[in-house]
Amino acid sequence: MADMMASSFQNISSLLEKMQSPDQDYRFMAISDMIVQIQKDTVKLDDETEQKVVRMLLKLLEDRNGEVQNIAVKCLGVLIKKIKHERVETIVMDLCKNAMSEKDRIRDISNIGLKTVISQLPLASGDLTRNICECIVIELVKAVKWDNVSIQFEALELLADLLNMFGNFVRSHHMFAILRAIIPKFCSPRQAVQKRSVAVCSVMVRFCDDVVYKEIINHMWNGLTINYSDSDIHTYIQCIFGICREAHQRFSSHIEEFLPMILQYSLKEDDDIRESCLLTLQIFIQKCPKEITTHLSEIISLCMDHLTYDPNYNYDYEDEIENKCNVCAINEDSDNYSDDDDTAWKVRRAAAKCLELLVTNRTEMLMEFYQILSPALITRFKERDENVKSDIFQTYAALLKQTNLSTRHLSASFLEKESPVIMLQEQAPHLIKAICEQMKQNSMKTRRDCFNLLRTLFDVFPEALNLYISDIIPGLLYCLNKQKSNNSVLLDTLSFIHYILGFHQVQALQPHINEIIPLILNTIDHDYYRITVEGLLVLQELIKAMRPLNASSICNYGLFIKDIYNCTFVRLKHSDIEVKEQAILTMAQIISNFADFLQKDLSVCLSLLLDRLRNDITRLTAIKAFAMIAMSPLRVELPVVNEAILILSSFLHQNQRILKVNTINLLDCLIRNYYDHINIDYLNHVIDELPVLLNELDLHIAQITLVLLKTIAQYHPSVLQGITEKIFPEIMKLLKSPLLQGTMLVAMQQFFQGLVKCHLQGLGYNDLLQILTNPILQMSDKKKNKNKHIYYTLSKCVAAITVVCRNHAFAVVNQFLQNINVGVSNSLCLFSLLVIGEIGREIDLTSINHLKDAILQSFLIDSEEVKIAASYALGCIALGNLQEYLPFIVQEIETQPDQQYLVLLSLQEVINSLSIPQENASELLGFIPEIWQQLLLHCQSPEEGIRGVISECLGKLTLMDPTRLLPELEEHVKNASPIMRAVVVLAIKYTIVEQDHPIDSFLRQNIGQFLNTLQDPDLNVRRASLMLFNSVAHNKLFLLEDLLDTILPLIYNETKVNEFLIQEVKMGPFKHTVDEGLDIRKAAFECMYTLLNKCIDFIDVYEFLNHIEAGLKDHYDIKMLTYLMVEHLAQLRPKEVLQEMDNIIQPLSATCTMKVSPRSVQQEFERLDELKKCAMRTLLALQKIPNIETNLSFNELLMQIKNSPDLTQIFESHSVQKNAH
Repeated sequence: MADMMASSFQNISSLLEKMQSPDQDYRFMAISDMIVQIQKDTVKLDDETEQKVVRMLLKLLEDRNGEVQNIAVKCLGVLIKKIKHERVETIVMDLCKNAMSEKDRIRDISNIGLKTVISQLPLASGDLTRNICECIVIELVKAVKWDNVSIQFEALELLADLLNMFGNFVRSHHMFAILRAIIPKFCSPRQAVQKRSVAVCSVMVRFCDDVVYKEIINHMWNGLTINYSDSDIHTYIQCIFGICREAHQRFSSHIEEFLPMILQYSLKEDDDIRESCLLTLQIFIQKCPKEITTHLSEIISLCMDHLTYDPNYNYDYEDEIENKCNVCAINEDSDNYSDDDDTAWKVRRAAAKCLELLVTNRTEMLMEFYQILSPALITRFKERDENVKSDIFQTYAALLKQTNLSTRHLSASFLEKESPVIMLQEQAPHLIKAICEQMKQNSMKTRRDCFNLLRTLFDVFPEALNLYISDIIPGLLYCLNKQKSNNSVLLDTLSFIHYILGFHQVQALQPHINEIIPLILNTIDHDYYRITVEGLLVLQELIKAMRPLNASSICNYGLFIKDIYNCTFVRLKHSDIEVKEQAILTMAQIISNFADFLQKDLSVCLSLLLDRLRNDITRLTAIKAFAMIAMSPLRVELPVVNEAILILSSFLHQNQRILKVNTINLLDCLIRNYYDHINIDYLNHVIDELPVLLNELDLHIAQITLVLLKTIAQYHPSVLQGITEKIFPEIMKLLKSPLLQGTMLVAMQQFFQGLVKCHLQGLGYNDLLQILTNPILQMSDKKKNKNKHIYYTLSKCVAAITVVCRNHAFAVVNQFLQNINVGVSNSLCLFSLLVIGEIGREIDLTSINHLKDAILQSFLIDSEEVKIAASYALGCIALGNLQEYLPFIVQEIETQPDQQYLVLLSLQEVINSLSIPQENASELLGFIPEIWQQLLLHCQSPEEGIRGVISECLGKLTLMDPTRLLPELEEHVKNASPIMRAVVVLAIKYTIVEQDHPIDSFLRQNIGQFLNTLQDPDLNVRRASLMLFNSVAHNKLFLLEDLLDTILPLIYNETKVNEFLIQEVKMGPFKHTVDEGLDIRKAAFECMYTLLNKCIDFIDVYEFLNHIEAGLKDHYDIKMLTYLMVEHLAQLRPKEVLQEMDNIIQPLSATCTMKVSPRSVQQEFERLDELKKCAMRTLLALQKIPNIETNLSFNELLMQIKNSPDLTQIFESHSVQKNAH
């Protein structure tokens, strides 16, 4: 190590000598090598060497060669991290001194040096950074006072940089010194100096104390109230803009003072002042939305006036003579006027931007915007300045987008009332007319804006396409003309046509297809490949519209078929891969729709498509093409089908997943539609590749492979003769997988049903039954408890094959019935019950003797799993014969009090199976009165489990007959018993289903009565009511449209901690705190979380945040939920979150610094770790809020985290994970 140190010092001494060389290249290389030496971890400079290096680098800053100066600056930046504090101060003082030099070259390089030093100062080293900052501030304040404008400018720029990075290190008296230095510069004759002064003042307000801040505000007030020149007023308004942007939380309390003055100055006859006022209003709208609410009408009126502000132009074109006179008058008044002197466009543009922000941020004013703003914006589409017109279009697009966002969760019945959508529909004719006029303008940018606006309009109001397509077509045809449009407009036009074709309103477009087709074919011939691709894409959709195969057509498509075919065929051989792939798909669409017109050309074309199937690059596209052709209702002849199957079989062992998925689907389609043309020998190649696809690693591929096997079994069963050895081992592995459920399980059942129908040797009913039951019989005792899912899977498969072979059903049921005895193993008993239940669901088992008794006896078996299986089996069997079994179940509920819960579960299975879809409900209607009365008798059972099942049954029965049963529930919700009220409210929760249902119209009228139980004195009733509200908000939000204003305060009230519900319980020598209100608070916060995700636009976000802030200090479970809500709000409403940041940061900081007692149990440590991780995730979400760096509390918490190694590790690990996602 000593040798290495000596060697380093020797190298540095040598480099110092080379730095004095008269050769500039030597000096440059010496400094470059010095940087390398200094950056080494092993190098530590002594005092003498430090002095020499610092002195030499400062000297080289005055070098005549610019490159040497620049690399010397770079070396200084590296050096300050290695040298002592006093040396850094020496460098800074020397640089500050030279920064005020009269020589431009010396001054410039010194300023660059100071910027480099500032950027390299360590954030964590408080003393060094504070001292250096104070040194720089003192010198820069002096420089600002110099008469040399260049020195002032550079000093102000450096001050802004320094404060931006290290403002929190600058003390109050230095802030005062800076303020006193920059105030006179607000009135400087040099605009650049004014702007830099404003920048310094804007950054200062983030870090200065209240005394300095008050001084700044007072000066701003005086500056705007005293009549300075227009230039000075402009500067002060810019400063207000900067202060609000940088420290809006501080400035928000002064909005009422400054906003009237900004509005007043916006009327001055000075375009720059008007623009600055409008820009300041924009920042007020963005940063202080709550404070400007009372002034919104004034701001809107002002912006609308300024949107039409164009004193140098006359828009009245109705009277040409008058227009000419006006132009002459203008010319006489200002002979030297030109468009270059016109700055009014800046005012109009700022007004448009301001209106766009209002529309985006104030969704509650949409109705007012449509009444006042929408007509004005439509009128201003005639704006002469291209950029201003684009901003007006964007403003209207923002209005449409907000309309879409705010109404997408509302019901159709609500939208039929007075709403933004209704007002848009009324104004649509004027809007479409104005857009169509602009589509033929010479400005390409304007045309593109038209297409964007039309897209947004159709997203909100899809019916407009059908109503106004005839008005739009002329503009589209004009834009499709290659001579009148550039490439960008052509692409946008084609993209828009493709977009409107996606609405599938074929009838609206068919009358115009004859006009569009020639122009589309013309674009396909374009030299630019992107236009060709887009043209082919549009052509593909147009083919569907020309001859829809499921409807009639009024198009004379025969005129264009040959041209379309020839144009596309040429592109099949195109050199560009994108063009070639799209041509393949378009050609497939042509064949699919017009094969009967192209008989002579099909063989050549199909051979070419087969070649594309063999090609590694185009094979996936070719697979999609063949799928389109194979599914055509025209039943296109495919002479290449056997060759295609052989090629496709080779794709099944490829690694590319999407290739395998599309291949399997195509094979299934080909076998279904061309089974009589397929050679069985080719299918053997397919079968050989299938076993490897049947595994749980990719369940989707396994599922579609089972579908393919079922199709083969249906059309070519002989191919499956040998699958016992090849495929069945993989099938059995899948059957044992816990992932086999849902659609995958259905596919497995259908496969076995298809297989048993084949009557293959060794795969008959009895063979398959043995195969499916062997895993249960051969299962070891250890695996019986681990693999419980296999009972349910195999029982469904046994039932599936039995339903197909009904002649075996009763014998099999009797065989399994023998296994339902007390002495038989629980696993076999469980499996037998499930099999009998699944078979009984489809086949009436009434004729089997003692079946009821056997199932009831199973209720007495010790195993809870067997009891539940017996209950499930009884419910399933009842579905096979309701007349026989349902009265029996209802009777058992009354006569078997000890087994009441199990019998209720059976009834629940029956009701759940028949409640949805609605068509099944008719089977149960005759039994409902008897069931209903029996359920009401047991509503007040002391067992919560029984009450829960009864609630669900009552709710599902109400779904079947809402007219009669819903009023009964309304009566019972007034019952004196709180238990009955809670059961009834929960029953309504089960009437809320995702899909549309006839009960919705009844609930819309009555849901308020059930939700009024949020004011019930009983805690459990209120909790049930919150659960009901959460379900409605999640699934049927439109039911709450008229109730939110009254219900929200009740929900917010339940988020508060009720001290009367907190009790201290003694447990031996220990005391334990029990909070009986915790569950209801959690339910209330869960409701808030649902509202946040479903209808944040209809909620006062500030009030919402107030209750979240309380939740951040609550119990562990509630904290976790509120952290998640803060994360979502940071994305959805960042401006509002930023305003409440101080209140959010306080509990987050408390969580980060929280500690538990060393004597605490392990669970407490784990909970704390989880809380801290959630807090870090929340901080990362907050960190992405624009301008979050202006919040001091957030910055302090981040600094606190960085100073704690444990917290830093958690924060950085979550940061890496978030970036990875």
